Amino acid sequence: MLSFFWRNGVETPEPLKADVTGSIPPWLQGTLLRNGPGLFSVGNTSYKHWFDGMALIHSFTFKDGDVFYKSKFLKSETYKKNIAANRIVVSEFGTMVYPDPCKNIFSKAFSYLMNAIPDFTDNNLINIIRYGKDYYASSEVNYINQIDPLTLDTLGRTNYRNHIAINLATAHPHYDEEGNTYNMGTAIMNFGKPKYVIFKVPANATDKEKKKPALGNVEQICSIPFRSTLYPSYFHSFGMTENYIVFVEQAFKLDILKLATAYFRDVNWGSCLKFDKDDITLIHLVSRKTGKTVNAKYYADAFVVFHHINAYEEDSHVVFDLITYQDSNLYDMFYIHNMKQDVDKFIETNKDFSRPTCQRFVLPLNVDKETPPNTNLVRLQDTTAKAMLKQDGSIYCTPDTIFEGLELPGINYKFNSKKYRYFYGTRVECILDICNYSNKLFLDIATRTHQVWIEEECYPSEPVFVASPDAAEEDDGVILSSVVSFNPQKPPFLVVLDAKSFKEIARATIDTAVHMDLHGLFIHDNST
Repeated sequence: MLSFFWRNGVETPEPLKADVTGSIPPWLQGTLLRNGPGLFSVGNTSYKHWFDGMALIHSFTFKDGDVFYKSKFLKSETYKKNIAANRIVVSEFGTMVYPDPCKNIFSKAFSYLMNAIPDFTDNNLINIIRYGKDYYASSEVNYINQIDPLTLDTLGRTNYRNHIAINLATAHPHYDEEGNTYNMGTAIMNFGKPKYVIFKVPANATDKEKKKPALGNVEQICSIPFRSTLYPSYFHSFGMTENYIVFVEQAFKLDILKLATAYFRDVNWGSCLKFDKDDITLIHLVSRKTGKTVNAKYYADAFVVFHHINAYEEDSHVVFDLITYQDSNLYDMFYIHNMKQDVDKFIETNKDFSRPTCQRFVLPLNVDKETPPNTNLVRLQDTTAKAMLKQDGSIYCTPDTIFEGLELPGINYKFNSKKYRYFYGTRVECILDICNYSNKLFLDIATRTHQVWIEEECYPSEPVFVASPDAAEEDDGVILSSVVSFNPQKPPFLVVLDAKSFKEIARATIDTAVHMDLHGLFIHDNST
């Protein structure tokens, strides 16, 4: 039943016209880019984890009511080496690869010891991000690969370390109204001072004449020292308000010594991540303008977070919403040997899986020195989130639970960093639901009500909101989602939902294989 996860994808390099039913809004002109793992075996070798599959970029282009589909594998150095060898020769997060016996293993070992932190794969399979006017396939390593968003050709790879001293970076940046890009990275080997780094790439950074990459003009906003030198927090995304960056330093940590010696201990990099349920979660607020961190110590109980939803400021508070888990078992569930179990055994194995929970945290910005301890500092009336002032001056935060069982959140990005009302996601109480069906969900935070779009035997991708050109309201637009079916007799399609009613207004059926993806973005066609 779950074999659709690890089936090798195929390229559709030439535009394939979809069969459109319903009515696509005439103003919807542009390209939806998607990224995800698409090749899981090479020759007689196979990856061990779903997040290791080689990246397959695909796109849906909307033009005058028609939809055209295209897909190409990311021609990363990893892809080229694997294909040339006809086997997997580059290690991934869940799959450690060792050299042939005829290779000089001592040379390999010496290289690892000298660098301490391994040189990661450039298989960028998570998201599509924009720096300046350039688009890149991205993951969470120091390499990104530039792509042409129209042809899907791979234009070449860039190493973050050539521009800013980081070893890891998120695949979920933020963009402000001027088009500047904000992102975060981890500087592990930094002359004994490891740190988290927040940086900005200006919107006009790309110099086409000099062929200077957008990252050539990167600006470091600030750095935050690790609270534990050898155990930095893992982070997949972060929050941004009008004035602040919100960084959650969680209790899900990377063991640097294990990472540096993983090759010799015959373990993969993924095993170097551990959740410390007895630790706390630190929440850092960093001024976007000055780069200074707010002095208050905000903290919460231990949890795991991958995706932030949105963040904003209201009445001297910072409000941020994210999706939390009570443990880190999500990653383990996607090992392919687990997914190859029959459905009943798979359900039994993963019955204790921590459900994703949408939660709201509220951070008070102004604290009166005369306030007595154990006072709730949150003054907002539309949330049950609390921020308790402790005896030592720290602030203990407890969240307001908004909804349970939703992942891959999306919003009308024009409301990013602003007070908002709606967000969208895929209803997955746990991956076990995929054994039957999953659905797309629209949530109204103000009323705590939701609407559902569902089709049996189908799994919809992350929702992407596209606002109508003259939108006056937050939910004035459409939701786009690529849908694959568990049933091989049912072709894949792209669904277009009206964001207000959450009713299907069109679908574009594709007469070719379409792989499951992770993240992406919509690029407007400004020529019309």
